[in-house]
Amino acid sequence: MNLARLDLTSLRLALACARTGSLTAAALELHLAPAAASRRLKELEATLGSTLFERHARGLRVTAAGEVLVRHGLALLQHLERLSHEVTDLREGHTRHVRLCTSTAALNQFLPPLLAGFGQLHPDIRVDLEEQVTTSVVSALREGRCDLGIFVEGPSTDDLMPQVFAHDELVLVLPRAHALARQSKPIAFDAALDQDLIGMNEGAALLQSLQWAAEQRGLPLRLRMQVRSFDAVCHLVAAGLGISVLPRAAVEPLAQAMGLTCRALTDNWARRRLLLAAGAGRQEDEAVRVLMAYLADAAGCHTASASGSRGTRGASGSRGSRRERSPNAKARRQQ
Repeated sequence: MNLARLDLTSLRLALACARTGSLTAAALELHLAPAAASRRLKELEATLGSTLFERHARGLRVTAAGEVLVRHGLALLQHLERLSHEVTDLREGHTRHVRLCTSTAALNQFLPPLLAGFGQLHPDIRVDLEEQVTTSVVSALREGRCDLGIFVEGPSTDDLMPQVFAHDELVLVLPRAHALARQSKPIAFDAALDQDLIGMNEGAALLQSLQWAAEQRGLPLRLRMQVRSFDAVCHLVAAGLGISVLPRAAVEPLAQAMGLTCRALTDNWARRRLLLAAGAGRQEDEAVRVLMAYLADAAGCHTASASGSRGTRGASGSRGSRRERSPNAKARRQQ
């Protein structure tokens, strides 16, 4: 494969063909003559050595190779667009960009006011924010696809030298009429294992904690539905479709508005740490260091590296003794 023969116009044409299912419509969108568009598409397929589309009477159908091209092609064009914006900003003396990838837990509970405050203090640094599940955040850090990442403690990340960003607490989220909602004392998660659960999507640290807890009891996790956001989880719980476990600070405002009840959990794994780390090779960038220091200081987590001691603030010694019985500790041991 000769990648030097790839050009952006042909790539955009292929993406338009995949989106519209029509070579004619794609050619019109890119202001190309149909014959020129057809030639470009054939040349692209010849360069890649694979058929990207099946031709039929109704138009085009994407092949498996075409799906790969679409996935990587979209990512490539997005990176090039960011490159253009960042270079333009630097040339005009306006902004340096920092790519921050964060878990939903950090975004919903802590980041909005922190980023607003950072923007006022450092108007010359723009934070490009992307929300991902914890496993994706860690992968993005290792692969250099983001400058900073905030994620829930769990995956083995000693190589990233993370520091504690914040702590949160998981609570049981219930309809107010639910039998468990009538209990005033904290509840063990065991009591909820016979209930239908609304969970987050695969890769979320929260889902992994629930799966681990069920596995420890030798019981199945009755996962009825999986969604992307805390808000969607609460709507489904309010509709009576199941119960859930979510971070307290994120869910309490939603619970009050939707008529839900939150109950504390007695389980040690319900107390979590959120970690902050710089991406591979990004620790020396000045803008990255400035944002990282601001987030760590603003969150009030003056602790040692998560892979080392607990530091002066954060968790006590008793917290450390509980750590090895948590699903996060188990995940580290399995790495």
